[in-house]
Amino acid sequence: MKIENIQVLRGPNLWSVNRKKLIQMRLDLQEMEQRPTNEVDGFYERMKALIPSLYNHRCSPGVPGGFYERVIAGTWMGHVIEHIALEIQTLAGMETGFGRTRETKTPGVYNVVFAYLEEKVGVFAAESAVAIAEALIAGEEYDLEKDIQQMREIRENTRLGPSTGAIVEEAIARNIPWIRLNNQSLVQLGYGKNQVRFRATMTEKTSSIAVDIASNKDETKRLLQEQAIPVAKGMTISRTEQVIEAIDRIGFPLVFKPLDGNHGRGISININTIEDAIAAYEFAAKISRRVIVERFVTGYDFRVLVIDNKMVAAALRDPAHVKGDGELTIQQLIDKENTDPRRGYGHENVLTLIDVDRDTLDLLEKKGYTLDTVPAKGEKVFVKSTANLSTGGTSVDVTDHVHPQNVFICERISKIIGLDICGIDIMAENLTEPLTENGGVVLEVNAAPGFRMHIAPSEGLPRNVAGHVIDMLYPAGKSARIPIIAITGTNGKTTTTRLIAHIVKNNGHRVGFTTSDGIYVQNTMMLKGDTTGPVSSEFILKDPTVDFAVLETARGGILRSGLGFGFCDIGVITNIQEDHLGLSDIHTLDDLARVKSVVINSVKKDGWAVLNADNKYCVEIGKKADCNVAYFSRNENNPVVIAHCKKGGIACVCENGFITIQKGDWKIRVQRTILIPLTFGGTVAFMIDNVMAATLATFLHGFKTEDIKMSLETFIPSAAQTPGRMNIFEFKDFRFMIDFAHNPDGFNGIKQFLSHIDSPLKIGIIAGTGDRRDEDIIELGKIAAEMFDYIILRQEKHLRGRTEENILDLLKTGIASEGGNTPYEIVPKEIDAIKHAMSMAKPGAFIVALSDVISNAIETVQNYQEQERNGLFNV
Repeated sequence: MKIENIQVLRGPNLWSVNRKKLIQMRLDLQEMEQRPTNEVDGFYERMKALIPSLYNHRCSPGVPGGFYERVIAGTWMGHVIEHIALEIQTLAGMETGFGRTRETKTPGVYNVVFAYLEEKVGVFAAESAVAIAEALIAGEEYDLEKDIQQMREIRENTRLGPSTGAIVEEAIARNIPWIRLNNQSLVQLGYGKNQVRFRATMTEKTSSIAVDIASNKDETKRLLQEQAIPVAKGMTISRTEQVIEAIDRIGFPLVFKPLDGNHGRGISININTIEDAIAAYEFAAKISRRVIVERFVTGYDFRVLVIDNKMVAAALRDPAHVKGDGELTIQQLIDKENTDPRRGYGHENVLTLIDVDRDTLDLLEKKGYTLDTVPAKGEKVFVKSTANLSTGGTSVDVTDHVHPQNVFICERISKIIGLDICGIDIMAENLTEPLTENGGVVLEVNAAPGFRMHIAPSEGLPRNVAGHVIDMLYPAGKSARIPIIAITGTNGKTTTTRLIAHIVKNNGHRVGFTTSDGIYVQNTMMLKGDTTGPVSSEFILKDPTVDFAVLETARGGILRSGLGFGFCDIGVITNIQEDHLGLSDIHTLDDLARVKSVVINSVKKDGWAVLNADNKYCVEIGKKADCNVAYFSRNENNPVVIAHCKKGGIACVCENGFITIQKGDWKIRVQRTILIPLTFGGTVAFMIDNVMAATLATFLHGFKTEDIKMSLETFIPSAAQTPGRMNIFEFKDFRFMIDFAHNPDGFNGIKQFLSHIDSPLKIGIIAGTGDRRDEDIIELGKIAAEMFDYIILRQEKHLRGRTEENILDLLKTGIASEGGNTPYEIVPKEIDAIKHAMSMAKPGAFIVALSDVISNAIETVQNYQEQERNGLFNV
């Protein structure tokens, strides 16, 4: 078997709108296409022995063991690999459950699709599943545990931490979008101007001064002490010689900890001798040049969490430990404790596996123990000096038992230090009594405190502390989103996008929009290129200045990665015509309609789908849409529109020369088509379609028709506002038009426009694109012969797997079809072709360059215009 391609889908996609995280693996079964599982001797038995948990997969029979039934009866290897990929992720602690395997139009080649939690793990699972299946087919041994452990390690290296993940999960539950901004824990919640950012448990509201204070334990203690907060007696030292001074001033027992430490690193507790004190200082000094020495206060270790100056959780923390049984050694007890199903690798479970490190050995040495010591029955032996969950500690929720005075003290501490999210470490016999009465003290205050002990305590009630963070970042009434209008279709989507953006901008919004020629904020180009995929969408949604997004969304991005947004307010499909067929398993217009419908399926339920009623594929999409639907049509008597409006629906039609909004029986005329510059005096039908789509979309969003009318009148087709969309340049003796038309439907649109042009000589400069079907390229030549008096063929770019000669031969075949005798010649380079066409032009000539590289053609023609104005024009 051969993996042809693995794609990571990160948004609504062809397979599912709701399951945004999918792996799509294109797999060629090769000779295994002729060998289902029941024809591979011993395959079922070997698979069952290697991965017995596959029994839980119900598959199509819908019962446990259902997948086994399919394997015994005979199923194809792509289906088996899908289930293996899902199960090995489950075994590694990442249960997903969704999968699909479908044969492509190429015999023996399948799309194997399955869900993932961490995309790098998903890719690994795809490759591993194929390797496992091949080993099972061949009857070879396979080290499955090695792959599972590697998946765990990849997950821990790439996943969001438990605190960050909890906040993200809470945001998802509240329908707040999120974007991961790096490969660490920097996350954006919300879109555009309504975004907020956080890293772990520090938010954009977290004061940098407060973080500096909390990071300096000495400064923290001083501020708290000045405000009558009980703290442990201590001092800060920076030299070994000062250890004796600290002992004399504070007295045993002592705690040594780095001034700038975190997560319990470098801490030594219950120090009772000078020798141990010097060793503890040197251990802490490896972490921080300055070391805090404090009186060791007996009691229990508590963590209190304060968010937005309100106490939200409290936990009793216990360092990792084992209990003796009088028989097992400490190492054996650790190994036994690690078999607890609540413990897992990294952060995968409630508790973390206990590992043996220097801290463990030091603690045991102080007791005169080694790992081979057998503790007495019931003896509690600590194997870590701090209670951090990441080192195997446990936690017990005590939120409901905190005395009101202690609540007041902790909330006051958060304000003294100035932290919006604050973790307060307290040593006390309990929190049910005031600290001032039971002798408890505040040990330190933590910026970016971990949430894991509160959201998944070992004992007690889990607390949704992430909810309090979201409440703080998005208080009632504050939106996390900005309006999104997404536009797709075969032709016209860029012009429609630009026109919608123009209308939105004229209504006072700072609009960000993506097109096939670049990314724009307002009318400033941010990035140049074909920017119609999910990365470009995210660019706009990350921009903190944007309050409205208009996103051109092409098929390529949808197929490659899915949409770059979870859902949109309005989805527009301009039309569905033949283009790009034969690529990425999209062979028919029905296939293409499935791709385009992803945008409509991603419209929120109370949003709108804006669809072309003159296109049967759009109409079919409208019948299945799970949102409001509105249609546009050049024909006011279109039966789809009539039936739709009879039910009270909304449409936009061209009636009696007007662009008209129709709802039920009433009509609102927006403007005459001949007065809308984009329609070229009402002569260009496909531009009228674009105008109707934009008018309807913006009307449905809530803009007033008089404001839409003004925007339609001020949107002038030009190289500045609509580059490559019927840009006409006036010369003294001829006119020159540049258009991006690159498929038969686009060519027919230009043909219809040229039928209104009175010219003695119409010259066309055309080229083909290599990734189209033969019949599509031939059709371009045929249409060109019908609309031009003379054709110049060129082909220097966009070969895409073909040769220049092959594309030119197909164009020539089209020109000569049906007895065509339109003269043509070949001028390979575009600039040379433009110059040659101008040299042929006689007074009144109309030259059309149907260019696939718009910027080059526009620049060339504009340069010739400048030369003519300066009297230097000579071709």
